[in-house]
Amino acid sequence: MASEAFLDIDRMAVRYGSTPVLHDLSLAVGKGELVALLGSSGCGKTTLLRTIAGFLSPSSGRLRIGERDITRLAPDRRDMAMVFQSYALWPHMSVAQNIGYGLKLRRQGRGAIRAKVEELLAMLGLAGLGERNVTALSGGQRQRVALGRALAVDPKILLLDEPLSNLDARIRQTVRHEIRALQRRLGITAIHVTHDREEAMVMADRIVILDAGRIAQAGPPERIYNHPASPFVADFMGADNSVTLEAELDGASVMIAAGADHRAARLARDLLPTADALPGQGACRLQAFFRGEAATLVAADDAGDGPGTEALSLTGRVLAVSYPGGVWRHEVAIGERHFLVDDAQCQAPGTRVEVRLPARHLFLFPADTDGADGSGRGGLSRNQA
Repeated sequence: MASEAFLDIDRMAVRYGSTPVLHDLSLAVGKGELVALLGSSGCGKTTLLRTIAGFLSPSSGRLRIGERDITRLAPDRRDMAMVFQSYALWPHMSVAQNIGYGLKLRRQGRGAIRAKVEELLAMLGLAGLGERNVTALSGGQRQRVALGRALAVDPKILLLDEPLSNLDARIRQTVRHEIRALQRRLGITAIHVTHDREEAMVMADRIVILDAGRIAQAGPPERIYNHPASPFVADFMGADNSVTLEAELDGASVMIAAGADHRAARLARDLLPTADALPGQGACRLQAFFRGEAATLVAADDAGDGPGTEALSLTGRVLAVSYPGGVWRHEVAIGERHFLVDDAQCQAPGTRVEVRLPARHLFLFPADTDGADGSGRGGLSRNQA
């Protein structure tokens, strides 16, 4: 990926009538980079994609490709192509006719169209299917046809509007890797809208998480996952269990006071992935976010003196156990809330346990950040993912 901005979005705002949807949003996309726009329904990711494509006009701000200002250009003058969620294929046309349609509109010669279509059919694993009607194809094959039609016109930027959402889970996993491999092979710049965080993680060079029309965090997948910048990002990226803690901070440590459902703990700051979000020193109330798979279970009778300075221990009782494969999944009651915790060892229902949370997997934020107050969280969150 080139370091310079290829697509530059500068302080762009978009409204639907009098309702603001995107708020002074700025984003730079490098040449050859695949950026995933990730967020829940209504966050503005599709609006952003459609504005980049030219289907919507910003109320303020600018868009550039290189030095070229495209803010007010029509969609067909932006050197972009889009793959839609519905694929938008012509049902009365063959595979080859659908892929070559954009070239026909550009008045390319028949020989040139035929050669390009054959090249794309081979590249997309559709060789021998050129004369077949698209209605006779599987969902995965239709998705490849839609992708081929977009690539046929050699766009500078490829826009992907949740193109995998209509595929079943098994096919979706295969096709996402095919798209990523093809994007890398061609070196094409791509912007991919999705609400599926796993899809964004495996496909993107960089993830941009949107919340209410603003960028909540942008960065490489591993950075977003391991170092969320806010409670919202932590929750959205799967750390959707949380507890509220009273703490005392100094330069090197976070001292957690004992509570009704947890032991006192002293956590080294340099082990905490969100240490930069915490105050420098003094007493404060914290919200700790964590993923169930990051925890381990220890029977209370075997807990000993606790985990020392590298983990927080919550005390609770196992309510139910299931085996989804590879690990045992425990529903654990801690106070009035329930958590799902995976562990290699099975703890029987009714067992008193400690849920140990390593400091390196604890995302701590001041309890009032983003309105986090500890209420309503932690209830069987894995089932909501």
